[in-house]
Amino acid sequence: MTRMGVIFDRRLLLLLASLAATVVAIVGIHIVRNQRIADVVAIVDITGSMNTRDMGARRGSLDRLEAVRQSLVGMMQDIPCQSRLGLGVFTERRSFLLLNPVEVCSNYDALEGAISGLDWRMAWQGDSYVAKGLYSAIDIAASLKSDLMFFTDGHEAPPLPFTGVPEFEGKPGAVKGLIAGVGGSEKTPIPKYDDDGRQIGVYNQSDVPQENRIGAPPKDAEAREGYNPRNAPWGAMPATGEEQLSSVKTAHLKDLASRTGLSYAELQNTGSIASQLLAASEPRVVPTRTDMSWMPALLALLSLLALYALQLFERAPMRRGPRVSSTL
Repeated sequence: MTRMGVIFDRRLLLLLASLAATVVAIVGIHIVRNQRIADVVAIVDITGSMNTRDMGARRGSLDRLEAVRQSLVGMMQDIPCQSRLGLGVFTERRSFLLLNPVEVCSNYDALEGAISGLDWRMAWQGDSYVAKGLYSAIDIAASLKSDLMFFTDGHEAPPLPFTGVPEFEGKPGAVKGLIAGVGGSEKTPIPKYDDDGRQIGVYNQSDVPQENRIGAPPKDAEAREGYNPRNAPWGAMPATGEEQLSSVKTAHLKDLASRTGLSYAELQNTGSIASQLLAASEPRVVPTRTDMSWMPALLALLSLLALYALQLFERAPMRRGPRVSSTL
């Protein structure tokens, strides 16, 4: 076979390979594989302490609520399609569902908009009874047959009574999921805002309750100055403390996680909250069709590039050796 014939055959083969690969790419090629997905409702603490600025790569560059918003948007990008996400908020002593769980990929813009709209001004009360808010969130997740992500700094306001954490009446571990502790470990002042949302300083000691004086007084109340069993059962002096400062209450949140059967992770020290969620949530596996049309499309492109290179090779002039003069 001549050199031109060989080149023609190669051209034909490359053209046929490119055509066949293009047809396959247009028709489509899919593979089915099992995929681990998430089905979760995220409840976000929107109480005043979540405005504290002690989050971010540079400490203090983000407030806690903004860090949660960024973490949730990042999680949506990390979990696979067919996963579902619902959204709710916590304030006072109960959680409230905003959105039922929906598929994250087809509803990405709507979910991102809802997450971006989370704001402390949505709160209906200023109190923060975290334990009861968590128990309420667990009830919501159970009714939806979903897992739970509960974002909070764990700052109880007013502080828990001397009797401690209220008992969890549900079954520990019946709802899987994660408590995400939000905030730094150092105590930081809580910003104070006016009715128009402008910061007007920080809370001081007299602005917040330093002690829970609901119910029976503690056992040491009789030793306090000005104690009177009827008129001053907690003593006559105002309580003092550092409740105007806030940090993530790691010990308290780990205790709540132990009581309820949830896992615990600190947002500040977690690279991807999605991996923590999948490790803590109920295993959910669904068959997923994956489009592999890019492979024959790539083959078609490579075939065309090879054809172009072959044409360049064909048109290149043959190199000749140096002329040798001969003498008679």
